[in-house]
Amino acid sequence: MMNERLRMVQDLIDKGYIKSESVRRAMERVPRDEFIPEDERHRAYLDMPLPIGEGQTISAPHMVAMIAELLDLERGMKVLEVGTGCGYNAAVIAEIIGREGHLYTIERIRSLYERARRKLEALGYDNITVIHGDGSRGYPPEAPYSRIYVTAAAPYIPDPLREQLEVGGKLLIPVGSDKFYQELVLVERLSSGDYRSRNLGGVAFVPLIGEHGWKFH
Repeated sequence: MMNERLRMVQDLIDKGYIKSESVRRAMERVPRDEFIPEDERHRAYLDMPLPIGEGQTISAPHMVAMIAELLDLERGMKVLEVGTGCGYNAAVIAEIIGREGHLYTIERIRSLYERARRKLEALGYDNITVIHGDGSRGYPPEAPYSRIYVTAAAPYIPDPLREQLEVGGKLLIPVGSDKFYQELVLVERLSSGDYRSRNLGGVAFVPLIGEHGWKFH
């Protein structure tokens, strides 16, 4: 499937989603088909979200590229991901920050947590730590983080996530309705108590469930 992967990456470059060499290399290296249930693998390199079980989805490749570009990642960064899902997005980010960096990722659904942890270990990602828990609370033991991104939509920006950013750090999160339409918000921490937010436009994500997210339906 390598040729399909390279074609997908070139298409994302042509459409302007991939702008940097680091994101291009990462998306060429990570096998999206490895993270998808077997009956969906024939669609692995189409630019669309796909079901991964438990009512969750793997994000469309263009959204993964957008997240990586907007985070403005550098090698050696410490990053927190909220919503591991199948682990594909985590793998792309881990490629960009390199072995010198580390990504902590939190998944609340145990079956997805177990599957992602096994897959990332099997693929050799020793710069990723997968955690089972409520991602809306962040992960205080390793805070502060250079970057935090959330792959599910929250009703508001959770205070714990803002507080776990280092000064100069960035948080990327979809905010709004839990009915598959939200605004993507980029928060920058300017000082210990000062933040700046920018609205980057409409997106569609599954809801963030947790103490600082939506309650269970």
